[in-house]
Amino acid sequence: MFWRMTGLSTASPVDSILDKESFTLEELLDEDDIIQECKALNTRLINFLRDKAQVEKLLRYIVEESPEDAEKKQSFKFPFIACEIFTCEIDIILRTLVEDEELMDLLFSFLKPDHTHSALLSGYFSKVVICLMLRKSTPLMNYVQGHQEIITQLVDLIGITSMMEVLLRLIGADETMYTGSSETMKWLEDTNVLDLIVDKFSSSESPEVHANAAEILCAITRYAPPALASKISSPSFVGQLFHHALEESRPKSVLVHSLSVCISLLDPKRLASASYQAYRSNLSHGTVVTASPETVDGMLSSLGDLLKLLEISADESTLPTTYGHLQPPFGKHRLKIVEFISVLLTIGSESAEKELVQQGAVKRVIDLFFEYAFNNFLHHHVENILVSCLESNKSLLTDHVLVDCKLVDKILNSEKNPTLSSDPSKPTIPTEGRAPPKIGNSGHMTRISNKLVQLSNSNSTIQTHLQENSEWSEWLTNVFLKRNEVENVYQWACGRPTSLHNAGRDSDEEDMRDRDYDVAALANNLSQAFRYGIYSNDDLEEGQGSLDRDDEDVYFDDESAEVVISSLRLSDDNDSSSLFTNSNWFAFEDDRGGSSLTSPSDNTADDAPAKVENEEQDNEEDTADEVILDQIDKVAPFSDDMETIVLGNGPTKEANGDDSITPEVASVEPEGKQVVPNGVLENETAKDDATVTSPDPVSNKKEEVADFEMEASPKVEPQMG
Repeated sequence: MFWRMTGLSTASPVDSILDKESFTLEELLDEDDIIQECKALNTRLINFLRDKAQVEKLLRYIVEESPEDAEKKQSFKFPFIACEIFTCEIDIILRTLVEDEELMDLLFSFLKPDHTHSALLSGYFSKVVICLMLRKSTPLMNYVQGHQEIITQLVDLIGITSMMEVLLRLIGADETMYTGSSETMKWLEDTNVLDLIVDKFSSSESPEVHANAAEILCAITRYAPPALASKISSPSFVGQLFHHALEESRPKSVLVHSLSVCISLLDPKRLASASYQAYRSNLSHGTVVTASPETVDGMLSSLGDLLKLLEISADESTLPTTYGHLQPPFGKHRLKIVEFISVLLTIGSESAEKELVQQGAVKRVIDLFFEYAFNNFLHHHVENILVSCLESNKSLLTDHVLVDCKLVDKILNSEKNPTLSSDPSKPTIPTEGRAPPKIGNSGHMTRISNKLVQLSNSNSTIQTHLQENSEWSEWLTNVFLKRNEVENVYQWACGRPTSLHNAGRDSDEEDMRDRDYDVAALANNLSQAFRYGIYSNDDLEEGQGSLDRDDEDVYFDDESAEVVISSLRLSDDNDSSSLFTNSNWFAFEDDRGGSSLTSPSDNTADDAPAKVENEEQDNEEDTADEVILDQIDKVAPFSDDMETIVLGNGPTKEANGDDSITPEVASVEPEGKQVVPNGVLENETAKDDATVTSPDPVSNKKEEVADFEMEASPKVEPQMG
């Protein structure tokens, strides 16, 4: 490597320590470069750290708490560095650890009940174990299989998130496929790890323990090893979950997280992130758990007890809010019950649909929709329930929603009274002495009404019910259609008018693709424009200074051209003289073949003809003669009117009285020098040596054309050298 070459870098402090006759591990751990040296595979350093004694010292920093009177670096820095050394994944060091049972015993001694488990050291322990699972999975799993008490110890520490992650990976409920995992994890079939995890719902009062236990169980439902898939979806396991969830003495967090597991069983993809699903689609291992009809029936057996918790009359708690107060607040556990009902209706189980109708679950959640007018989480789930019922094309659900639950009448009543009711018997009460606010579920009612109108076109039951309600028809015509027109954002005359008529556009890139701009050509033209200073007539001094730059300073790539195009897109697209619809906009005078005699700027006439002139003299002299002679015939009648001529490569000259023009003095650029627009060299001492008289008559004719073109452009006072 470059930094290893002799004479190019100083010696590493780590090498300086290794050069000593005697040194300690702590001296190395105190050096900031030790991790970098490990990653660079410093041979002497790795040979020292691979020793069993040194690995044991590193492990003790990870699993043992430092004394209270210890220095800060011993309590914080050394454990961190020790963990990082292991996670550098140096094979020879990891092999020393996994092949020695005493060292493995020392590592997992951290899980013993009599050991302290700080969050800091727990994180270091989990990182080391996960590193071993990735690099040394087979020997690690063989060790855990021979010491199955490790699983029990990890379940006991499930409230610590780091320990939960270790347990999650040990039982194979994560997205990583470990080497030989299918063979080494078969022994999990004979363990009671699921029962141990579920028992945490009854034996612990900590919400963190309940949340982490539910997270592991949900992960198993999303990606379960074959050994655990059949167990977690069995009716007995679901019954065990509901038994703990419905215990009155248990905290509400047990109910919430138990229902999360049931929801994950019914719909495994529901709780999985989008990134996980994208990764999961590429995997061929693992089993996606789906609830069997027997499992659903086991859940329905406890539905009545769940619906009792939706009754709020016995709850006397109060929660003050900005608009009034709630008595009682809806609560997270009730919200989770409504979500559970919503998922039950999406699985297509006829037994679940019949039970929900008979138990009055749908009717109760619709009442809660109107009673808690500001709980948008509740409104979202109730809307999903109604849409599932209406789209099912089953008369049982459709008639129940429209007839038994009187959904349309309740929507119309809310439209008549759009403010919050002051009835003290309601759970949502406005603040006294203030005007009641407008209810907060109007948007969801609008969406539900639109869904009713949409489905009435294909469902005769819905259509008949709506047509029989004259009040609905009147409200639909006089109020609802106008509201939809007002709330249609694609008809608003503000924001981005270019996107109003195309709702499918998601980005400016699609708008860019619709244009016929040649971006590569525009980039080249923009580069030339800034190179020769013709982009603006008002910035003459900047144009002159631009000649001192390198070509790279004024280069425009495709991305830069798109930026300029975007900034100019506000111009009229129908204008025939638009900047980018005229493909000849950036063309120079000689490039356009005499199509225009008006120079776009002063600097164009000064510099561009001289540069084109040199190329024509070398390569196309005969063709240039014909073009320029034709141009001289056109401009000759105007030569009398020319009084002063500003040349880009020489001093100002005056026209002679006999209508002839004095031959131009051409400025030749010395090697290593640059010419500024007024023809004066940067080095004044070289000016006299840099001028020669041009004897070529063809060149003189070209100069006459350039002079005439300069006359047609705005005049600039001559600048003498």
